[in-house]
Amino acid sequence: MTSDSSKNLYTEISQFEPLIPADTRELEDLAFELTQRSAGLARELHPVTLSGVHELLKIINSYYSNLIEGNNTHPIDVERAMREDYSNDPAKRDRQKESLIHIDVQGKIDRRLQEKPETDVTSPEFLRWIHNEFYEQMPESLRWVRGEDGTREWVEAGEFRERNVAVGQHLPPAYRSIDAFLARFHEFYNPERLHGVKKIVAIAAAHHRLMWIHPFLDGNGRVARLFTDAFFHRIGLAGYGLWNVSRGFARRNLDYKRYLDAADFPREGDLDGRGNLSNRTLTEFCKFFLEICLDQATYMASILALGDLLPRIDSYAARRAEGLIVDEKGIKAEPLHPRAAAVLREAAIFGELPRNKIVELVGMSARSARVVTKSLLDEGLLIPSSDWHRSDLRLGFPPHAAGYWFPNLFPDVSAG
Repeated sequence: MTSDSSKNLYTEISQFEPLIPADTRELEDLAFELTQRSAGLARELHPVTLSGVHELLKIINSYYSNLIEGNNTHPIDVERAMREDYSNDPAKRDRQKESLIHIDVQGKIDRRLQEKPETDVTSPEFLRWIHNEFYEQMPESLRWVRGEDGTREWVEAGEFRERNVAVGQHLPPAYRSIDAFLARFHEFYNPERLHGVKKIVAIAAAHHRLMWIHPFLDGNGRVARLFTDAFFHRIGLAGYGLWNVSRGFARRNLDYKRYLDAADFPREGDLDGRGNLSNRTLTEFCKFFLEICLDQATYMASILALGDLLPRIDSYAARRAEGLIVDEKGIKAEPLHPRAAAVLREAAIFGELPRNKIVELVGMSARSARVVTKSLLDEGLLIPSSDWHRSDLRLGFPPHAAGYWFPNLFPDVSAG
């Protein structure tokens, strides 16, 4: 590469500077508060019970991330899809599958980071891997987008876009420059070169700058949010996974998009940083991002406290026993045994519950206790701790019950 072409490329890449706000002191204070609030979540419940909450939140994260993209598949419909109970409507069925794919990719990201904690989540290869895992499974109907001339274009899984695009008023980098921009993105945001709570500030900035590059023809929002989840896990933020940022973004969707758009603005004068883009609006986006995170961690702390969760489980079981809970179609849920609450409480408190303990808890014969146990297993209110047929049981968090146990976690669709 000639010196002139190198200079031109450097000038082009500098178009998305600054990559982090010039003054991060206020942002670092928010980030520090977030670390404290998030770490406290891991102390609220038994670790085994918390792992069940974490699995539930993958469904919730999928719901809210897809909601931002216009897919309003409720968690209860996702729960049905997990049992292969799909809608008869082809479009709704494909959206259910899209939600399951999101959950699957979240799980793959978690496993990859557990097996290889040093994974570089900011590398172009990792971003392509996320996109590939998502779109390789995507129903065919959802892999087409409208091109500039109105014709349909096929979205290649794991491939960067091969044409220039416009996103509203924003003109992302030319497709031939994507590799160079992502190389700079990788160089700057690599977790190994960041220290302390500044890593969390960098996650906020990286979320926007990845959206600004817009490397894929479609799916950039989903990839950015999955990348953001991965980045939080990669830096080892205690308690992350017991809250997620997508719920906050979706609940303030208009603000989220407004702050994203504003952070695309060019520099507004000599007092607005030294980069090509506005330092002020990037700072405002990062502050919004961190306040959303803090709000979500605070919300989860309020509903995970054992002293508050147990009465909600009791109330749910009592209402089920009295036939007072109905679904969105007005159909009454099957009554639970009056002593089912004691079983669910025990599992919540101690994490794992030996099957023979249920006989004592329900005060019935072993045969009758097995009937109660089976009813709780069939609904997913209890789940086995392992594949062994006599394994201990732990509390399950099916969305149809979790909506009562965790108020406002997702929209209520019940008719009652």
